[in-house]
Amino acid sequence: MTPRLTVVVLGGTGFLGRHIREAFETAGAQVLGVSRSAPIRLELTRASTDRLRGLFAEADADVVVNATGLIWGADEAELTAVNATSVARLVEAVAGLNRRVRLVHLGSVHEYGPVPPGTGITEDVPQEPATVYGRSKLLGSRAVLDAAHAGAVDGTVLRIANVYGPGAPRASVLGGVAHHLAAIARGRKTGGGPGGRPGDAPDGGPVAPLRLAPMDVRRDFVDVRDVAEAVLAAAPAPSVSGQAVNIGRGQAVGVRRLVDRMIALSGLAVPVVEEPRDDARRPDAEWQRMDISRARRLLDWQPRRGVDESLRDQLAAQLAGV
Repeated sequence: MTPRLTVVVLGGTGFLGRHIREAFETAGAQVLGVSRSAPIRLELTRASTDRLRGLFAEADADVVVNATGLIWGADEAELTAVNATSVARLVEAVAGLNRRVRLVHLGSVHEYGPVPPGTGITEDVPQEPATVYGRSKLLGSRAVLDAAHAGAVDGTVLRIANVYGPGAPRASVLGGVAHHLAAIARGRKTGGGPGGRPGDAPDGGPVAPLRLAPMDVRRDFVDVRDVAEAVLAAAPAPSVSGQAVNIGRGQAVGVRRLVDRMIALSGLAVPVVEEPRDDARRPDAEWQRMDISRARRLLDWQPRRGVDESLRDQLAAQLAGV
């Protein structure tokens, strides 16, 4: 990594983008964060190809990282616009630059779809996503890979497992649990429960249960800081152009186990109730374990953070309001 490397991070103020920016800055790169808010304001779904190309040219970018994406609370049209259509426009913008720029696009494990329990998901398994989110992400990833195979861009796709760690959004399962636990902890410091309301579990008394959907699935979770280090490794790696590379921990962990462990690390006695789920809300995959051997081989990367470290740091960040 050269200190003069210039990196543009799209989605630079989001959960993943913030950590990616920090990783590149620590490595000595010049980093420009782009998002709907500061530092550079631009909404990818509304930016024209010319606007994007001009931005990258003006920045004299060596690397463009696409950390944008939409997961929760959106319909098919919105998911397709953010995760697919805008990515195709981004690819076109990068392809039209006067010099080669490395494009690192963040894909998702949900692009693969369901696999039999016990399966290690390699990059070569058939991609049959079961959700609109997974299908929209797959369209975006294919736009990057197809252009790279055609020689139009120097691009790679990092397919990311489920992400946790400091700053995880509240809409995620573990992010919601961390928010709930932090609210209880702050409430007890102020003589109340969640939100600091007096009378809610005063003086360490019983608290209302944490109500969640059934957590009988096993998923691969990776720390957001490990993801950032994988992006950092992919930026200069010559062998990843045109490749999809899995980024995870290579382990399938029960979601209920992670929730119980986070509660234990918090030191709070919070009961958990799993609410019934109707068939229409079945999870898209009962089992996810990514095979990360390609990442080890091509990026010289592997995850460094254990489960307890990730959960503990996520709790601490939530308590600090990060």
